[in-house]
Amino acid sequence: MLIHADREEMHLHREAVRALRTLSEGSAAWALPVFCIGELLRVVSHPRVFDPPTPVLEAFASLEALLESPSVRLLSPGPDHLTLLRDMLSCSGASGNLVFDAQIAAVGLEHGARTLLTEDRDFALVTGIQVQNLAEF
Repeated sequence: MLIHADREEMHLHREAVRALRTLSEGSAAWALPVFCIGELLRVVSHPRVFDPPTPVLEAFASLEALLESPSVRLLSPGPDHLTLLRDMLSCSGASGNLVFDAQIAAVGLEHGARTLLTEDRDFALVTGIQVQNLAEF
């Protein structure tokens, strides 16, 4: 969702911006896993993914503005993260690139999140967290 919001040429750009605006201006708690920060910066600034790429500090400034929302929480792994991740990997059979998705889901679960807003269909393979796409938001 963050990549869609950052890049105007993405087909769900408007929907992603609307969703982030709704979340950031609302009073309901919402969260951003710390892993998503590095992934956003990596993808949007990569010259083989986008031409032209988003300057990394420009993308970082957008993230900083988003994190100023009083209702957002930045989720970092805590003491239960490895146990949750192991259990999730064991139950889902995730491997390869899906391990990164499981890591995001595990940090969310550790902090009490039950829903993940994403357009990444791979999260449907990760157990324990409900996936919601932008059209459902």
